[in-house]
Amino acid sequence: MSAALVDAGVAVTAGPADITVLVIAETLKPEDLLAVRRSDTPTVAILNKADLTGFGIGGPLAAARRHAEALSSGSSMGTPTVPMVGLLATAELDDELMAALRVLVHAPADLTSTDAFVQSEHPLPGEVRRRLLGALDRFGIAHAVLAVESGADAAAVSALLRRLSHVEDVVAAVNAVGAPVRYRRVRAAIAELRALAVQSGDGQIAELLRTDDTVLAVMGAAVEVVEADGMHVDRDDGPAAHRRRAAHWRRYGSGPVNALHRSCSADICRGSLRLYGRSP
Repeated sequence: MSAALVDAGVAVTAGPADITVLVIAETLKPEDLLAVRRSDTPTVAILNKADLTGFGIGGPLAAARRHAEALSSGSSMGTPTVPMVGLLATAELDDELMAALRVLVHAPADLTSTDAFVQSEHPLPGEVRRRLLGALDRFGIAHAVLAVESGADAAAVSALLRRLSHVEDVVAAVNAVGAPVRYRRVRAAIAELRALAVQSGDGQIAELLRTDDTVLAVMGAAVEVVEADGMHVDRDDGPAAHRRRAAHWRRYGSGPVNALHRSCSADICRGSLRLYGRSP
């Protein structure tokens, strides 16, 4: 699982971190709930082995998604939960495995169970079938065979398996829960620089805080926060769009919102006005 997240661009550490990632396998255990309650950082839960969740309308991944949504919204977990098939996120297919998949296209094997797949009579040697199971498991094998039958090469099959793993959904969830952390860190850095500019009288620091790049960077961090909470931010460019966005978020920040969203709305408004001011 760690390798899959690192490969997807998430920095993983066993020590203190900004976000806690909790991996659940099939069933929510008491120790999982305890870990969530004890965590002092935002938490994302990964429902791993989603292909084994069970069958229902739409297949195992759809069933896993429904289960994850129930965990996310239910009182039992109450933290963002995303289904994933970790094994498929980093699946690599060498020449032997690709050749084995081509054989399975023309000589289907029994995939009703792992024992049946390995032990039944079949042209593929048992050792090769065990390698396939170790790399893809039955769910991955079934989808890979269909892809090869349609003419996919190794790169295309790996890309398909990565999509089926839902690792990108996990990355999106991690980025979403981390948005407030990043925003607060940016605001804290701005506050420190402002205090340093006042204390030292350093005009260069004060000028840095006034630049378009600084204002727009803070706006970008604020946009991530409100979008992570399900709100829409108008990304249109041009004077009318910037003016409309500034007015909208000024009204929003004046309403009954929490302190975080009030601060974000002010930064989005400020950035939009800066963009409007430099429009031709």
